[in-house]
Amino acid sequence: MTVAVKTRSLPGKFQDPDVTADGEPRGQVAPGKLRTIWFNTGTLCNLTCTNCYIESSPRNDRLVYISAAEVSTFLDEADARGDTQEIGFTGGEPFMNPEFPAMLESALSRGYRVLVLTNAMRPMMKQSVDLLRLQERYNQLMHFRISVDHYSKELHEEERGRNTWQKTIEGMQWLSENGFAVSAAGRTRWGECEDDLRTGYRKLFAELEIALDANDPTHLMLFPEMDPEAQVPEITESCWHKLGQDPGEIMCASSRMVVKRKGAARPVVISCTLIPYDSEFEMGETLEESWKPVKLNHPHCSKFCVLGGGSCSG
Repeated sequence: MTVAVKTRSLPGKFQDPDVTADGEPRGQVAPGKLRTIWFNTGTLCNLTCTNCYIESSPRNDRLVYISAAEVSTFLDEADARGDTQEIGFTGGEPFMNPEFPAMLESALSRGYRVLVLTNAMRPMMKQSVDLLRLQERYNQLMHFRISVDHYSKELHEEERGRNTWQKTIEGMQWLSENGFAVSAAGRTRWGECEDDLRTGYRKLFAELEIALDANDPTHLMLFPEMDPEAQVPEITESCWHKLGQDPGEIMCASSRMVVKRKGAARPVVISCTLIPYDSEFEMGETLEESWKPVKLNHPHCSKFCVLGGGSCSG
């Protein structure tokens, strides 16, 4: 199977999985408990954003639609393990996958908390009847994180494209008005300080009458930008002590993502939601096979997770 891999043009850096360009032992993250299992429902999306983390678009099907039956197989394995608390669904846009409502119900019926990353636009609203039915049975378990890249229409549409703001806002309001648990995800790409960003979102949430606390990072997550060409430091084993960080708090210590590559017979498990095309981070075909240390041999490991403090889970 051939896997498309992004070219890493940083000279000398992020080349050897075991050793950094300076010859130091590369940092790695040992697995703890598998708290979150992510499913990429497919990279097809209704939008083509300026800087999509995984290049989703209406034409990118490098990760094809995973089926509800395939999701159930991994949920069976999670049931047997007994340490998983949360199931996350991302894309592309998850609601583009015609089997997504069945996946939601499968995870919810097993008692897992479910987090859905969505732009809350027309693909979601087309599933409103199914969502209301699921909410009636599993409301306390469902959570929707809406991509609102900036608190202003102008900059949100700079990233998402024209005529995207109002549809997202309407979808977010519909979820809130119907009692669904919602949060928002913003971007830091415009260089504003965090206090100014949170102030802007606070005013937006007040105007929309949506009960979110912009100062609470679980209500509003602000994601650092990720540029694979940026000059970022490599993470060594000694960095944990220098930075005062516990590697057990890094995302790949407690989560994995399941993807299905175009042309593949079955899904595979990868270490991270943010590096879906790099074969180096493919961990196996089962959760058990994937549960091994992850070597931080990618710029995103440094920029987003270790130095940026980012996490895709709630």
